[in-house]
Amino acid sequence: MSDGNYNRNLLPYRDYQSGLRAGRAQTITRAVETLRGILATSSLSEQEQGELLHLFRQQLQG
Repeated sequence: MSDGNYNRNLLPYRDYQSGLRAGRAQTITRAVETLRGILATSSLSEQEQGELLHLFRQQLQG
């Protein structure tokens, strides 16, 4: 008869915090790419678009 740790040892190691950080980074990347696509269709200059993207990234990372 196996003990309670037997099944746990068969699973790959996953650090909960690193998973949260990876998920957050993916979400931020998707949001920035979406905003970049929206700004590409706008009439703003490239400098203004860059400033908005920079401000948006700062706001997302809190």
